[in-house]
Amino acid sequence: MAIVPIATLTPPCASRAWLSTPHPDLPIVATATGNALRIYSLTSFTLLSTITGGHKRSIRSAAWQPGSKQKPVIATGSFDASVGIWSQEEDDKEEWRFAIVLDGCESEVKSVAWSAGGNLLAICSRDKSVWIWEEVGEDDFETVAVLQEHEGDVKCVAWHPEEELLASASYDDDIRLWKEEIDDWGCVSVLRGHESTVWAVEWEPMQGRNQDVGSRLVSCSDDGTIRVWKKKPGEQRQQQSRLSIIRSTSAEEWIEEGQLPKQHVRTIYSVAWSKVSHRIASVGGDGKIVVYEEHPAGALADGVAKSVDHDTAHDEANGTVTAPSVPDATHQPEDGLSKDVQGREEESPTWRVVAEYGCAHGVFEINHVAWAKAKVDGSEQEVIMTTGDDGEVKIWKVS
Repeated sequence: MAIVPIATLTPPCASRAWLSTPHPDLPIVATATGNALRIYSLTSFTLLSTITGGHKRSIRSAAWQPGSKQKPVIATGSFDASVGIWSQEEDDKEEWRFAIVLDGCESEVKSVAWSAGGNLLAICSRDKSVWIWEEVGEDDFETVAVLQEHEGDVKCVAWHPEEELLASASYDDDIRLWKEEIDDWGCVSVLRGHESTVWAVEWEPMQGRNQDVGSRLVSCSDDGTIRVWKKKPGEQRQQQSRLSIIRSTSAEEWIEEGQLPKQHVRTIYSVAWSKVSHRIASVGGDGKIVVYEEHPAGALADGVAKSVDHDTAHDEANGTVTAPSVPDATHQPEDGLSKDVQGREEESPTWRVVAEYGCAHGVFEINHVAWAKAKVDGSEQEVIMTTGDDGEVKIWKVS
């Protein structure tokens, strides 16, 4: 199995590109770069429109509102500490209206995410806060929660694909899960295990997954590990928030199910969990793309070999980092197995490296990875999309 380059979106961005987010229903993708958002076609791989004028500083994150197929709506988070809501003009598809700005954060916004129902918008900031806004009418949003229990810069927020359960990842090395109970949002679990900044989290898609397995979450970190977490069955217990002697919230116990093979040699900035193949892809500061596949417990033969064994400054730096030399860009480790293969009392599913591509953006770091559907060779296929410091968005397929 190999990662094969398909296309590069044209024209490329003139400066670092932070993230590319495909629309859930339409063949388009939005890329955050500079103080603009660029909309590309996933059919022709060319630029359709450029959204500018709403932010004073670079756009760091963007997310499409679910259910906005007829009139696409997208949220943007910026280094200017604001969030913008944009909607496409009905009579001119190349024009986008800056509908509303959401203020409140004291420092740059790092991530934005819509709930599955599209009514809640979560944002997180360098000021250590997580905000939840509710859309109560057209161009009308209300703040429903400001969560301030992280002890460091909050890097990422992600909603559960079916429940109103929010995950946040932070510079404090923790992942927190948040849920509303009795009209009050609180932390229901703290996932600890990473030894440095947690850069990203993503929930396992619900489509086609093993129904015997509960909800799972994948995370990646500056410590060079990718971890899968799952909820531990059992009764809930009451836990009191550190910030309030009044509010209490039902706690949930989540445990680390396992770690994926350690293939990256520098910070892992982004992970993505496929809705189609259920593979996980990762990218980071070493310029690699790595794809992992899960095998049920006990499915792999005995005797197999073990796997081959940036902090906040990255957000502001403008320099480049040279990726290590890779003799064969499509090198595929023969025996990349996760830590769960050996030495666990309870057998857990095992992750294996199925493909790897080095120096995918030349000497530049890769900031983001996403799975998407694109037209390739005349048919719609699942692809990987990577976004890098070189300003390029590249399309790949695994075959």
